[in-house]
Amino acid sequence: MATAPASGGAIVNGLRSPFLSSPMWGGLGAAKVAVATRTGGSTRRMVVAAAVGAPKKSWIPGVRGGGNLIDPEWLDGSLPGDYGFDPLGLGKDPAFLKWYREAELIHGRWAMAAVVGILVGQAWSGIPWFEAGADPGALAPFSFPTLLGTQLLLMGWVESKRWVDFFDPDSQSVEWATPWSKTAENFANATGEQGYPGGKFFDPLSFAGTIENGVYIPDTEKLERLKLAEIKHARLAMVAMLIFYFEAGQGKTPLGALGL
Repeated sequence: MATAPASGGAIVNGLRSPFLSSPMWGGLGAAKVAVATRTGGSTRRMVVAAAVGAPKKSWIPGVRGGGNLIDPEWLDGSLPGDYGFDPLGLGKDPAFLKWYREAELIHGRWAMAAVVGILVGQAWSGIPWFEAGADPGALAPFSFPTLLGTQLLLMGWVESKRWVDFFDPDSQSVEWATPWSKTAENFANATGEQGYPGGKFFDPLSFAGTIENGVYIPDTEKLERLKLAEIKHARLAMVAMLIFYFEAGQGKTPLGALGL
């Protein structure tokens, strides 16, 4: 019995069906399927591409079930580094999820800077990082009141501006310095994404964009790769800082614990 070959449209519609894109299959992503059709006495082979929903990544792959503990419904995988890990349900509210991501990003960036500073500072001076603020031989021999006052003034000012910008984006890119510095232009959010300002000032080496005729043009593909790499390194640095704190409580240093 002869049967009529399926048309290309029917095949594509089949690939888009809820059955193939259901969680049971994990989503097919961008699927390419080779289809053989017979016309008359010859066989023609063609490739049909169909884009369906990409599968969500999991922090514990290979495990099915578990409800929101394994696969929280409020995390859709759209955030960089989102592997569905939210056992306390902190991100159920979209507003809180946005704030927690901002907090994770900022804390991670500080942790990365701190890890480098601790390792380089101790390797250079030989002074434990938790004693550097009071030791005259440290790289930055400032008294505690000086450090505290500087932090409150400078960091407090910068953090307050970041706080306001979080709730009112682009409100802080104003001319506040010298007229020739083009402050508003250089400090404006060039990518349009919260937490990733880019531009000539925040991306001077053009890792996530290019500069054409003096104008910064973000590269979306590069930016997405760097966002994922940054959040992974940030999380690793925060874990490292937690370990450093435990070591300091025992009077040990990171390099000392490694026997260096």
